[in-house]
Amino acid sequence: MTFEESAFAGRMPARAGDLAVERHGIEPVPENNRYGKPARLFTVWFAPNLTMTGVFSGTVGVTLGLDFWTAFTAMVLGTLIGAVPAAYLGTWGSRTGTGQLPLSRLAFGRGVALPGIMQWLASVAWDALIGLFGGEALARLLGWPFWLGALVILLLQGAVGVFGYEALHRLQTVMTFVLGAAFLVLGAKLLSGVPLPLHGSAHGADRLGAFVLTSTIALSLAISWAPYASDFSRYLPRTTSGPRMFWYSLLGMVLSFAWVQALGLWGAALFTDQTASGVHKLLGGGALGAFGLLAIAAAAVCSNAMNDYSGSLAVQTAGIRVPRPLAAAAAAVLGFLLVLWLHDADTTVRFQNLLLFVGYWIPGFVGIVLVDARLRARDRQGAPIDVAAEFARPQPWWPACAAFVAAFAAAVPFMDTTLFVGPVAAALHGADIAYYVAFLVSVAIYLPLRLLLPARAAEPALTRDVRPVDRRM
Repeated sequence: MTFEESAFAGRMPARAGDLAVERHGIEPVPENNRYGKPARLFTVWFAPNLTMTGVFSGTVGVTLGLDFWTAFTAMVLGTLIGAVPAAYLGTWGSRTGTGQLPLSRLAFGRGVALPGIMQWLASVAWDALIGLFGGEALARLLGWPFWLGALVILLLQGAVGVFGYEALHRLQTVMTFVLGAAFLVLGAKLLSGVPLPLHGSAHGADRLGAFVLTSTIALSLAISWAPYASDFSRYLPRTTSGPRMFWYSLLGMVLSFAWVQALGLWGAALFTDQTASGVHKLLGGGALGAFGLLAIAAAAVCSNAMNDYSGSLAVQTAGIRVPRPLAAAAAAVLGFLLVLWLHDADTTVRFQNLLLFVGYWIPGFVGIVLVDARLRARDRQGAPIDVAAEFARPQPWWPACAAFVAAFAAAVPFMDTTLFVGPVAAALHGADIAYYVAFLVSVAIYLPLRLLLPARAAEPALTRDVRPVDRRM
């Protein structure tokens, strides 16, 4: 076996409960290695979102001056808009046996290094965003300094990411019930002692701007899963129902995000920057408070393990020939360094900036891969997708990259962060519509280029990377 083959292929889980280390990387999963039911997509998309990151994003609506119901409506709307493309892309896993970034080579060709690097950096950023709260909770629970709590969280999540696909699915199934119980307790405590923030300070155009920005923040959370989507369905059999996959995934994302963001809105005055302290105080300390802190820490491990797993596939997709388990571990290490930076200043400001910036590239990516997939489906005239055949007719790399860069550039005037407020966003009283602009521009540029330029002959290096193999050991 060559080094390249050992990096991109390797041992795969063969059945539910097979928890040996998955060495398999970006090569398509052959049909004889497929297993599982679509129902597991609900838990794999539900548990990772029951984090204090979602709770903290919920507090933003109140801090922007909205009342509870207006902010909650904005967040549900944004979550739905962001979750639909993520759930749809997830259905591609069973049809192709391929992860999301590896599959995007159909549109980007060798230019896939651009979104691949962006995705890897985003996975590191998410490690920090979520690890911030997990590390804070564990440190408070055990009386440790913050850096030690964060280090333990990052080590645990890195270990799960190294074990891979089946370990992630099994963990999320268990944690759906554990974290669900913890957040039910938290909700009951809010219901019994904390009044709803029914009045907001924003009015008129400022209120509309705050509504749009709140919705965009929720959208950024949900759509952040889109470049990961088929990573967690690529082992499902080809015959798995697409509609069932879509609805399980959509419900998992929407229900979990709506739940934790509602709690954040409700308890905004308690949580602020110190979410772990706020939870501990709300639960009255003692054993119940300790359980709440432990749940926050466990939630961070669950969510970040998925970041590390998908980040490892993104590294390989970008052309870096490193074994998948090693790439997953590297993402956790870099996430630790970034979480220290987040903790060492105004958490609210840095959190909001990082949350938005790590996602501004995603709508352009989604638009490009959707256009490419739609045109390939038209050419197949209803025939099932053959991944090897599709990779045998790659598109020129530059149209996708040009549309990708143009989409991000076009979005800049519409961005609203504390680091930069675009002129259009300022004129719209803080309304951030950059995500929508990026998506539309990517489609408007890529579609005509895609229609005008013919497919090329297969690139040897690219086809070699995607050859289906069966290596269980």
